[in-house]
Amino acid sequence: MSPSISWSPESGRRLTSVLLVLLVQFLAVGPGAPDADAAAGPGASAVATPDLARYDVSLRSDADGDHWTGRQRVSFRNASRQPLHEVYLRLWGNGEDQCGTPGSPPPVTVSNVDRGTPDRLTVRCTALRIALPKPLGHGERTTVAFDVSLTVPDRNARFGREGAHRFLGNALPVLAVHDAQGWHLDPYAALGESFHALTSDFRVRLDHPSALKVPATGRTRALPDGRGRTVTLSVAHRVRDFAWAAGPFRTATQTTPGGVRVKSYWASDTPAVGVRLNRTDAVAALDRFSEEFGRYPYGEIDLVMTPGFGGGMEYPGLVLVGTTEEGGAVVHEVAHQWWYGIVGNDEYTSPWLDESFAQYANARFYGWETRDCWSDVHWPSDGAALTNSMAYWSGHRNEYHLVYTAGPCALADLERTLGADTMARFLKRYARDHWYGVSTTAAFKKAAQAATDEDLGPFWETHRIR
Repeated sequence: MSPSISWSPESGRRLTSVLLVLLVQFLAVGPGAPDADAAAGPGASAVATPDLARYDVSLRSDADGDHWTGRQRVSFRNASRQPLHEVYLRLWGNGEDQCGTPGSPPPVTVSNVDRGTPDRLTVRCTALRIALPKPLGHGERTTVAFDVSLTVPDRNARFGREGAHRFLGNALPVLAVHDAQGWHLDPYAALGESFHALTSDFRVRLDHPSALKVPATGRTRALPDGRGRTVTLSVAHRVRDFAWAAGPFRTATQTTPGGVRVKSYWASDTPAVGVRLNRTDAVAALDRFSEEFGRYPYGEIDLVMTPGFGGGMEYPGLVLVGTTEEGGAVVHEVAHQWWYGIVGNDEYTSPWLDESFAQYANARFYGWETRDCWSDVHWPSDGAALTNSMAYWSGHRNEYHLVYTAGPCALADLERTLGADTMARFLKRYARDHWYGVSTTAAFKKAAQAATDEDLGPFWETHRIR
């Protein structure tokens, strides 16, 4: 995510202060959240479950894309040696509105659960426990199906709207992760992300009025039915989430020299020069990062651009970008395709592992000078650390910019410590070793130390990478 970040090079090439405009509110942890002691920590177990999930989804929208209803089916395997008695669905779309109000249900509702027994919603209506009919043994698969109803909230946000355009980010219920730390049932964070998911396959059918263009995660094709409606079909493999948008977008398609299809969608009032800049930078960034971190595996990416969206938001194969005449945060969001999407992380426990890495890649792409970037970084207290979780940042919201400022500065210093060539080889190897997996701070530090004979202990301490 890039919440209205502006990076301005001084003297044409110098990286100076970052102005972080944070216009969203945090959702505090509410009482009664189940398994509160089981929040994920660093060094999560390599055995995470349920895995190898496949989501089959069929939804139909109303006339303007405000409301979507249908059926969702998810099959999954138990990778753990321990029997699996239950699963949790994360209904992240309820994060802002929580449980709604009397007479107004939350934006995401699940009903008519088949092959499982649902419990009450918890964690402020973002977690639904489903008891399985019988324990699922190691290596066994099962399926849970349910009806789902999505109502797009009346706000300009990743799950929200801007004018006639609808954004459905984090709208579909997805499986929570269980590992050595227990179930990851962290609360929703409006500033930043709480999301943590294993890679899964999605097959999604979206039935909507033909007047609406529907960019979506995965490889898509639109099939008009000749009666004023269109079915957009999407297939996505090894992704952590599925997002889409709907509206009267203008569109264009091009292919990068490296073979990635870039489909651009923009609202009619989006500045044309900004759209062109975003498209140009996205095409270049996809091939650049493919060379630096490993080839982009999904074949296609959708850029969704509007003039009023705050900053940007990343999803596998789809990014939402607020676009002015100067462009937007598209390179940062494209970098997230690797740092969060391909190389995953628990975004609640370790937000720096995606945000700092994406902003470091962003700085490298634009060739910003980083040697003096620390002049604009101030650690407000001994408790402030780059590796703090969203639990800390939610209570220190004015410090959250450190993930975007101190983080890339620290990685640039690590590059100077290791040497540019060694850093490049190290990051590409680290991405390869965690491809479709989950990165942790402990794993990153261990891998970096293995790349050099120099003791990095003092480096981690100085840079507050704990």
